[in-house]
Formats: sequence, C-alpha cells, structure tokens
Amino acid sequence: MSITISAAMVKELRERTSSGMMECKKALVEAEGDMELAIENMRKAGLAKADKKSGRIAAEGIIGVQVSPDGKTVAIVDINCETDFVAKADDFVSFVKNVTVGILNADIQTEEQLLAMPLEDGVTVDEMRRGLIAKLGENITVRRFEKFTASEGGTACYLHGSKMGVIVELAVADPELGKDVAMHIAASKPICVSEDQVSPETIAKEKEIFMAQAAESGKPAEIIEKMVVGRISKFLAEVTLLGQPFIKDDKITVGKLAASKGNKVIRFSRFEVGEGIEKKEENFAEEVMAQVRGS
Repeated sequence: MSITISAAMVKELRERTSSGMMECKKALVEAEGDMELAIENMRKAGLAKADKKSGRIAAEGIIGVQVSPDGKTVAIVDINCETDFVAKADDFVSFVKNVTVGILNADIQTEEQLLAMPLEDGVTVDEMRRGLIAKLGENITVRRFEKFTASEGGTACYLHGSKMGVIVELAVADPELGKDVAMHIAASKPICVSEDQVSPETIAKEKEIFMAQAAESGKPAEIIEKMVVGRISKFLAEVTLLGQPFIKDDKITVGKLAASKGNKVIRFSRFEVGEGIEKKEENFAEEVMAQVRGS
C-alpha cells in the first residue's frame, strides 16, 4: 500500500531537521511516512548535519569551466566553500569538475534541476554536496552556473587560476579570438557586450552624477549638456566589451578586433569567486581565546 506524503509532513520534517524540501520528501517516502525513521535515516546520511552549516558564509571556492569537444557548448560554474584550504582539497576539486562536466552534457536551466542532476552512480549533485559537507566540515554551495550553446558559431573559455573564469559565444567559431576575448573580459570586467545592453537606469544614474559635477564648473547649460553627453559616451565605452581598448593592443577596441576577423561577440559570462559576498572578518587570536575560555 502506497503512503501519501502530505505537505504538512514535509514541513514538519524540515522544521525538525533544517533540511531541504526535496530531501525531506525523499526521506519520508523511503521511510513510508514514519517521521522518526525518516529523521534517523537523514541523520545517518549526514543531511541534517549538512543543513546546520548552511547559514555559514561560503565565500571561497573554485570556478569550473568546460568546453565540448566540438567547441559548440561551454559551461561555467561557481562552487563555494568556507576556506581556501577546503577549496584545494582533492574531493572538492573533483566535485567541481564532475559538476561542470555534468552541466555541459545535461539539459538543465534551473538551480533545482542542477541540484537534482545525477552524477556518479546516480548520486545527485545535492547528495554529493551534502556528503562533502559532512566529510570536510564546511558549508558548500553551488552558487551559480551558465551554459552557452552556439548553433552556428563557436564558444571559448578562459580560467585564471581557479578563482576566475569567463565563457564566450562568437558568431563564427574561432578558438584563438575566443580565448583572447575571454582573457580581456577577465581583466577588464565589462558589464555587457554593447551599449544597447546597458540599462536606462544605469545611464540615468551616471548622467545625474555627471550633471552635478559639470554644474560646479559654472558653464552655460548648453555647454554642460555637451560635456555630459561626452562623459556618457566615454562611460559607455569603458563598461561595454566592444568599446574597450583590447588589452593586447590598446590602439584597437575589442569590437574592431572582432570585426577585423569577420566575427562578432554574441554574449559572455564572467564569474569570480566571492564577488558580491560579504566575507566575515576572521580574528584567529580572538577565536583561539574564545575556545580556551569555553574549554
């Protein structure tokens, strides 16, 4: 006889174990609705322990990139942990590689699909992640991922050490140009490919700042307007990939470089470990003293 697992049962198990919804539902199904058995099984698997670490800041980690043999598809993933020590651990490095290859070969679009994606022996990404948390003792998160598939052109990537990665899609397959553009993006941090992709809100904000600065000059309004137009034009060149001077030859922009080779940059994605995450300031002397006082 099949047991119906209600939303209330899943909610209760989540509250009692601090585990994810998918894990709770799976545990209840396997325990045939027996709440205490489900909790016991989850504890044995280390899932509850893993979730207790989920609130800890994970701002270290590795960027993984992978290109398909035919150069048509490229994937990038940002997987975080708490310390650089764990980021260098063989188990963590292997996990990142397996996930990156999995993303490259699977048809997934969402974080939920990624976590449910099977890896070795049918173990999902999330199950393997939780197992690593229990083994390595740190919070581990699969923060974000991206995949490009070029139906007509080609893709390329660049990995700077293990902390920064870039993937690029070109209108025409050109591995050398793709790598050069990806390296440029890694160094120059453009926010988008072209001017038409810069949001009106961003332009309005910059214009407001430039207007305030120009107003202090005391020049006539029509002169100020021209000054602001010039500043906006310069700003757009600085933040867009196509308008930036190429890092290997600053006499030519990236846009002109691509055009000279009969090519065009379609899109890119740049991931850097820890960007946008507020890191906790560690004071190891205080940490040691706190442990001594507590012992």
